[in-house]
Amino acid sequence: MDFGLVLQTDPPGSATVELMSRAERGGFRYGWTFDSPVLWQEPYVIHSRILARTTGMTVGPMVTNPGTRAWEVTASTFATLNEMYGNRTVCGIGRGDSALRVAGREPATLARLGEAMAAIRDLAEGREAVVDGTPMRLPWVRDGRLPVWMAGYGPRALALAGRAADGFILQLADPALTAWMVRAVRTAARDAGRDPAELTICVAAPAYVCSDTPQALAHAREQCRWFGGMVGNHVADLVARYGAGSDLVPSALTAYIKEREGYDYAHHGRAGNPDTAFVPDAVVDRFCLIGPEQLHVARLRELAQLGVDQFALYAMHDAKEDTVAAYATGVIPALG
Repeated sequence: MDFGLVLQTDPPGSATVELMSRAERGGFRYGWTFDSPVLWQEPYVIHSRILARTTGMTVGPMVTNPGTRAWEVTASTFATLNEMYGNRTVCGIGRGDSALRVAGREPATLARLGEAMAAIRDLAEGREAVVDGTPMRLPWVRDGRLPVWMAGYGPRALALAGRAADGFILQLADPALTAWMVRAVRTAARDAGRDPAELTICVAAPAYVCSDTPQALAHAREQCRWFGGMVGNHVADLVARYGAGSDLVPSALTAYIKEREGYDYAHHGRAGNPDTAFVPDAVVDRFCLIGPEQLHVARLRELAQLGVDQFALYAMHDAKEDTVAAYATGVIPALG
């Protein structure tokens, strides 16, 4: 199993670069950042510095979207980084949540997302693509490679990932939901005539290493409860589309948002987010990895058996350095 580290690009950007460099030395092979330019610093500028400070780490957004930037700009950015640092980028992409909503725009449709994935990949790899009706290519690209990994939860999104993406990003670490979604993605790939084994499966979730005392676990849950609220934004979209009791979406994913009343993106992705009080402890425990190192190892082994190729660790809490260090010394070696 590969390991990735997911950070927000809070200032100073040098701190993000430093922790990513430290993470690579500890065995993390992927460096991911949020991509929400109103809320955080521009990620691709920081990605360039991470690539310069590391030797083999692959970097990318978790996740970008089709609406914040023109597709040729996104493709050119990835292609430039790849030319400079040797094809060490990956494009994580989804419909868009915070990046678009804080700017007053709605998430992209899945049809638009599918078009964007194909165009960005083709342009970044030097092929012609049609963008908003105009054929174009980047004539300076040579031997570029850009895997495109798609994030999603609903049945139509999972089908698109299986048909069109190089990888699938699932932003939660619940084994039962992971099994259901990985099966759906691979079925879609097989139905499209693809080899399901060629899709990379990435599970991304907060991890917090602590003792198993009630006090330590309670503190860790409060530090990670924000994640249930972030996932809840996407789940609310699914409930609006399919209904709360739909057979198309597991109730284990949708039931917990029944007490959700709203969401203020000013607190997005941050510990102590007041809009995530509705998230119960049981959901925090299912969606995140919390507790001693051996608990993390056991859950990750379970996820690996389900076909997960990478665990990307969200470190948005008060112990991110300690958790990265614990993974470097105890968790990653146990799964290597």
